[in-house]
Amino acid sequence: MAFGINRGELNRWKEAVTRGEIAYLTHYWLDARFPDFRTVTKVGCADLEHLSAWCSSHGLNPRYIHNRPPFPHFDLMGRKQVEILRREKLWDHLKRFRLED
Repeated sequence: MAFGINRGELNRWKEAVTRGEIAYLTHYWLDARFPDFRTVTKVGCADLEHLSAWCSSHGLNPRYIHNRPPFPHFDLMGRKQVEILRREKLWDHLKRFRLED
């Protein structure tokens, strides 16, 4: 279950993904499979080659891309999520979802 974002934010992410851009959407999240995580960042891009290259450039295995057209994405959680948000200078995501140490 996702929460903490509004429809406008979701729609902007979807539009960017559809254009083939790398787009980030962080939100609060509850999933019984991952009880230690309270947020997830979905890194989306409709261009699977571009998204795969993005994964590789961040040391992530592209095999774990959720290929769910029209919004393929890679889920970031935990330390890797924080590390990549910092590397991408997405300070607003870190602050808004209280991901800073």
